[in-house]
Amino acid sequence: MNKKELKQLCELSLKIHLKTGILLKKYQKKLSSLQTQSKKAQGVFTEADLKAEELIRNKILKYYPSHHFLGEESSYGKYKSKKDMKKLSEKYEYLWIVDPLDGTNNFLNGSDYYAISMGLLHKGEVIFGMVSRPNTGECFYAYTDYKTKYIQNLSDPRPRNIFINNNKKKLKESILVTGFAAEKESVRNIEFSRFKKLMGKTRGIRRFGSAALDLCYVASGLWDGFWEYGLAPWDTTAAQIICENAGAIVVNYKDQEFSPFNDTIKVARSPLAKEFFSQVK
Repeated sequence: MNKKELKQLCELSLKIHLKTGILLKKYQKKLSSLQTQSKKAQGVFTEADLKAEELIRNKILKYYPSHHFLGEESSYGKYKSKKDMKKLSEKYEYLWIVDPLDGTNNFLNGSDYYAISMGLLHKGEVIFGMVSRPNTGECFYAYTDYKTKYIQNLSDPRPRNIFINNNKKKLKESILVTGFAAEKESVRNIEFSRFKKLMGKTRGIRRFGSAALDLCYVASGLWDGFWEYGLAPWDTTAAQIICENAGAIVVNYKDQEFSPFNDTIKVARSPLAKEFFSQVK
């Protein structure tokens, strides 16, 4: 896609986020009647998740019928591993990776800390990402060769530059954000150990329950760094390009170039990144 086509794709995505956000807010007004279902090691999902994903998928494939779609809800149980999902990105020229409702537990508890996340890969490379927070109207987006932009209100088409700084803080001056894998106890214990170690080296650590939003707020400079084990591609695909285009460094726990199909992620800006990353291995 050239820049003009990416801009058109972005404009369509903004409309999709707005419609999906309206849908989710309607569902959140009737939480008592929502039925929940469990996903092994992945939390819960509801009719709101399913309907939001259906809306996004239908809109995308209407305008881009040759594209392929990997959504969190429709993909549950279909793929045994991230390697299987990575093969899709290598098989198809264009692959959308979408989380229609990142932060379902927050959503079910009446919190507004949840997000819609849409990312697009071209031949395995992330070329577009958009994350929005329906209840506040905040929307972050970026595409290839285009710096991250931030919109305060989804109904306002005028983009504003995201707040970008070099973050010259030291680790002891920083506030980090993270999450915990809903997997085996041994994995949680390792992550809790990292959490405890970093608590003693920073001003504080926050845990909000939506990795996509957490990462975007690191991109904006609200938080100074992020790390987490066990995220899925739909949690990180859109946020990865948003963070990178905002000037943040995105790697896995081995300090290697990050891929949405990795099991681990850590994000921060230089020069903090070097000190922070050394504590998460």
